[in-house]
Amino acid sequence: MTADLFEFTLGLGDDALVAAQRLAEWTTRAPELEEDVALANIALDQLGAARLLLTYAGTLEGAGRDEDALAFLRDDREFRNCLLVELPNGDFAVTMAKLLFLSAYQLPLYTALAGCDDERLAAIGAKTRKESAYHLDHASRWVTRLGDGTEESHRRMQAAVAEVWPYTHELFAAAPAAPVDPATLRPRFDATVDEVLAEATLTRPATTWSPAGGRDGVHTEHLSYLLTEMQVLHRAHPGAAW
Repeated sequence: MTADLFEFTLGLGDDALVAAQRLAEWTTRAPELEEDVALANIALDQLGAARLLLTYAGTLEGAGRDEDALAFLRDDREFRNCLLVELPNGDFAVTMAKLLFLSAYQLPLYTALAGCDDERLAAIGAKTRKESAYHLDHASRWVTRLGDGTEESHRRMQAAVAEVWPYTHELFAAAPAAPVDPATLRPRFDATVDEVLAEATLTRPATTWSPAGGRDGVHTEHLSYLLTEMQVLHRAHPGAAW
C-alpha cells in the first residue's frame, strides 16, 4: 500500500512540477502584462503544490530523497507526470486549452483528496483545491473569450482543443489502490469541460486516440528538453544552497 501511495503522490507532484515549468515559460511573453502576472502566479501555485506532494512522496519512499532530489536528480524515465503537462506551450490558445483540461481535472481531484483518510494528502487537497478553482475560472474565461470571439480566434481555439484533447484520457486511468481513483473523476471533468466548450461555441473532438505512458515513465521527447533546462543549475552545482 505504501508503494502504491508513493507512486500516486509522486505522479501528482510531477504533474504540478512540470506544469509549473511550462507556465513559467510564458513570463515576459504573455499577450498582455496582466496575463504575464496571472500565468506567473498560476505557475507558483503549481510549484507550491509540487513541493508539498514531492516532500510527502519522499517521506513515503523512505530513501532519504527530499523535494529537491526528486525534482532535480531524476531522469525523464523516472518521472510519473501525465503527458498533457509536458506538451509544448504552443500558441496562447494551446496553453489555455491545456490549463482548462488540467484544472478541470485537478479541482475535483484535490477536492476528493481533502476528504480522504490520509491526513497529509487531505491537508494538501484542502489547500490546493482553492487554487485550482481559480485556475479553472481563469482558463475558462480565456477559452470562452477566444472561442466566441473573432473568426480567427475561434479557429485557433478550436484547433488547440483538438490538439490537446487526446491527452486528457490518460488522466483518468483507473488506480483503485489510490486514495482517490482518478477514474471516478471523469464525469465531473466532462461536465465542466462541456459547459465551457458550449459557452465558447467550441466542439469537443470525437477522436478516440488516447496517448499514454507518462504514469509509467514513457514520455514524449519534450520532457527531456524541459528537464535539461529545469535541472541544469542544481546538477551543475551539487549541494548548492542559498
